[in-house]
Amino acid sequence: MKLPRGVPGNRVVRALEHLGYKVIRQKGSHIRMRHEGPPAHSLTVPLHDPLKAGTLHGILSEVAQARSISLESVADLL
Repeated sequence: MKLPRGVPGNRVVRALEHLGYKVIRQKGSHIRMRHEGPPAHSLTVPLHDPLKAGTLHGILSEVAQARSISLESVADLL
C-alpha cells in the first residue's frame, strides 16, 4: 500500500480524533494524543508540514496495531 505524500500533522490529528483519540497536551510543535481503550494507547504527532513518509507510516502503523484495524483503513481517514 502506498501512503499519501505531503500530509500535514494537523490532518493526522483530525483523522485520529475520528478514531476516538483525544488531544491531552501540546508542547511546541508536538501534540500528545490518547485513546482510553481498551487497550489504552498514547502517541505523539509532530505538527510538521509535511510529515516525513517514515514518520507518517510509523504513526499509522502504531494506531492500526493498537486499534486492531488495517493500515489501509487508517490511511483512508486522511
